[in-house]
Amino acid sequence: MPEMDACVGLAKGPGDRPHQFTFITPDSDDSLPVGEYVYYALPEGEGELRVICRIDERREARNYPNAFLAHPLVAPGELAGFIGYAEEGDELFELTASVLGYFDPTLGDFMNPRRLPRVGHPIYRAPADLLQSVLNRKRPGEPGGAYIGSLLSRPADEVPIVLDASRFTSTHLAIIAGTGSGKSYLAAVVVEELLRPTNRACVLIVDPHGEYGSLAELSNLEEFHADAQDGLAEYRPQVRVLSPDDVKVAYRSLELDDLRYLLGRDLTAKQSYVLGVAFRNAERVTKGLWTLTDLKNEVANWAHQAASTPEGVGGAAADVDSNAHQTAAALSWRLENVLGRSESRIFDDHRDLALQDLFRPGQCTVLQLSQVSEREQQVVVATILRRLYKARLATEKALSAPGDPTYLPYPAFVILEEAHNFAPAAADLVTSEQLKRILSEGRKFGVGMCLISQRPGRLDPDVLSQCMTQVLLRISNEVDQARVAQSVETVGRSLMDELPGLSKGQAIVAGMAVNTPVLVRVRQRLTRHQAQDPDAPARWREHFRKEELARRQRDEALPLHRPPPSRAELLSQLFGVEDDE
Repeated sequence: MPEMDACVGLAKGPGDRPHQFTFITPDSDDSLPVGEYVYYALPEGEGELRVICRIDERREARNYPNAFLAHPLVAPGELAGFIGYAEEGDELFELTASVLGYFDPTLGDFMNPRRLPRVGHPIYRAPADLLQSVLNRKRPGEPGGAYIGSLLSRPADEVPIVLDASRFTSTHLAIIAGTGSGKSYLAAVVVEELLRPTNRACVLIVDPHGEYGSLAELSNLEEFHADAQDGLAEYRPQVRVLSPDDVKVAYRSLELDDLRYLLGRDLTAKQSYVLGVAFRNAERVTKGLWTLTDLKNEVANWAHQAASTPEGVGGAAADVDSNAHQTAAALSWRLENVLGRSESRIFDDHRDLALQDLFRPGQCTVLQLSQVSEREQQVVVATILRRLYKARLATEKALSAPGDPTYLPYPAFVILEEAHNFAPAAADLVTSEQLKRILSEGRKFGVGMCLISQRPGRLDPDVLSQCMTQVLLRISNEVDQARVAQSVETVGRSLMDELPGLSKGQAIVAGMAVNTPVLVRVRQRLTRHQAQDPDAPARWREHFRKEELARRQRDEALPLHRPPPSRAELLSQLFGVEDDE
């Protein structure tokens, strides 16, 4: 029998739950931590089934007496030998394992045999090749696979963990972790995998903090280059990084709810009514291509009609609105102040982000919104998601054709950082409805989402529960842990208990992209990680460097003050004569 299949323990009996059992092991090499995989064999016909199990709990069954552990400078084994107590295997552990089942390749899933190992039955540590074949739906380097790291309980790269990209890009992905736990790092690893020659994906990243600009290095890395072969053209991914100055939303892309949201909650009922009238008239007159001037003109037209004598149009004198001009003036001022003179200058009469430029196979578009207000970020995201969904629906239903602005013939994957700002639990924003629609119906039309959040407790639970693949990194906040436990059903209780103890770069992956929840060590990025925390003490010390002090003195020095020239100096400069001449 191969060494990897050596017996590591013997079954003791059933556990607390129907699918659990316990076994006793000396585990002298500490190879059976919580989360590790073992198996037992069941006869099946002329062969056997290898039933995979995951270790849930580990406690000591026997140890040295307390007196042997009372001297910090004396090893308990030495003390035991000194008094003639030299029995091997002084430490024994009782481990509780959950049965995942044997893997059925035809069904692509684990099947529970409903038979626990009998008492004394041998338990084996699962070999790496067995785990690689049953934990993953894809193999490393296989089309449709996304290699994100390796099994945490094994040495690095011994058991690669490969996500099924077709699953998580269609049924959505959630990356949840506390601050500084590696969310953006892991998201960048996923993007790297999606842009490999084996996938050539179409990705958009909404980047509120400017953390993904370094992905532009992808285009120059040989790992992402492929020569023409097998009927496919030569490939090298493209990464477009759009700075806030490049992000433009044409007014025609805004809907009435977007305008009301941008103008704020203190918009009066009357102003809201006038805005609705003006918006519909502007759309009708310009056939949907309205500008801010068109909208303000329609506001003025309403005021003129409302304040005019109604006899000519068959109205009554009581219908005259004496305050119409004041209402229109206030609304026009707000429109100009919020849209026309916004600090970010995102909204524009004509320029817009064309869907065909944002979404292309083999391209990652990074939408940097780091200098854009939160309210404007939400409207930008709402308009893009709405247009994307409509375009994919129209294309799939053959309602648009090549050349149409709404023609988008390939699926798209959108990564949304700080998702709790776009679908909060306690509010209904302009983005909430768009996100819920895509998460519930986007699968049919090839629109996938990746939601990234450090505060799952503030994220809409319906939104989180719609993500069928979950990646959980360290979460210390108990409220956030509870929200994740409520919304993520596929992660077992034993793995949820691991959340606070995960280190940076360690994650729990569960859901449709893997065959069973696994603990993962995230692989290293191929591109530079940009979201580094600033070294504040180093910056403070830098302030006192002599060169820095000299530079500040030069910059802060007052310009040289010269006294006004005397009469003699002026005559000499102007005419070249002395005063007495």
